[in-house]
Amino acid sequence: MDLKEPTFENALAFAQDLIRIPGLPGHEEAVARRVLQEMEALGLSDLRVDDAGNVVGVARGRGAAPPALLNCHLDVVAEGAHADWEVPPFAGEVRGGFLHGRGSMDIKGPLALQTYAAASLAGSAPGDVIVAHTVLEERGGLGMKLLLASGTMKPGVVIIGESTHGDVCNGHRGRAEVEVVISGVAGHASAPGRAHNALDLVGDVLAAVRGLAERQPSDPVLGTASVAATMLDVFPESRNVIPDKVVVTLDWRTLPGMADAALLASLREALAAGLPAVPPGFRVEARVATERQRTWTGLEEEKSLLSPGYLMAPDHPVVHAAATAVGRRGDPSRPARVRPWTFATDGAWSSGVFGIPTVGFAPGEERFAHTNRERLDVEEARWAFTRHPELIAAVQLAAP
Repeated sequence: MDLKEPTFENALAFAQDLIRIPGLPGHEEAVARRVLQEMEALGLSDLRVDDAGNVVGVARGRGAAPPALLNCHLDVVAEGAHADWEVPPFAGEVRGGFLHGRGSMDIKGPLALQTYAAASLAGSAPGDVIVAHTVLEERGGLGMKLLLASGTMKPGVVIIGESTHGDVCNGHRGRAEVEVVISGVAGHASAPGRAHNALDLVGDVLAAVRGLAERQPSDPVLGTASVAATMLDVFPESRNVIPDKVVVTLDWRTLPGMADAALLASLREALAAGLPAVPPGFRVEARVATERQRTWTGLEEEKSLLSPGYLMAPDHPVVHAAATAVGRRGDPSRPARVRPWTFATDGAWSSGVFGIPTVGFAPGEERFAHTNRERLDVEEARWAFTRHPELIAAVQLAAP
């Protein structure tokens, strides 16, 4: 079989194909099959789909340098109302110098570039280049967690393809979904005196959360941790029943080292201060949210919705090598800017949990992620594609 040429033009066409295939978390099968097909057409070795539905291929290197793992995710967030998009979300259209559509920069465009960059290095990279595109990143990274926990690969360094606008990213805050559960006694709305309305304590809980938010720790690089109430679920869901349960969901952006036990302890302390005496008939509890997740292959796990933050020092050999190799667009003699991402990535697992040196590099602007204006600058993508070979070789040689 004639192999596809690992050119930018072919990578762009592949990205367009991927955008035309929807793939919400847990429903990535069609995307995974298309990625596997392209890896085969490019001549990658050891192709497989693992039990979780992650797609893996390898470009064999010429030497024994530590393997580099290139990672993007297969899933995308929902697109919303199609009428609100300037360009249809699944058209995969290039217009005005941009590749448009859901996943164009988060993350199917970078996924295509990584896959093609790896193929271009077959037989020439200092070590093997593993390409692993994972499932369920948008719901906390179960795919990456299971991939690295499986022990089937031992990368010496990881490159995450989340958009960096040409910078080198060295970490981010973590994310936890935490719930405050208010329990009371349900009753008919016509006789409120017979019930204990769980909604009565919501104001006190929100006030306690606001106070907790004002006391969050700070990091000179990652900034301040943040916690905010984002959702209120009331049970039973009937307008003529006084509810016996309310769940207040908190989005907590954490700093490295902020584990679940510490989060819950600080939240319970804040709730105790705001509600020093919970009224009789009520109960207030705090817990880390969990979600029953099912991959497209049928694997199921009750997953904690907490992924840690991580931060690599700017002078870490891998970070320094990455910034030097990438350079700045328009001024390659200067190292790339090193900074953290605003959002969370699967680097939470590779570095934050498994301790593998992890950097991020990809085209695209964070401000377009998860919006109906999502797009990827084609010329920026072309430049980023040309930087990948040097980037991959540099971090392999710098890896411990």
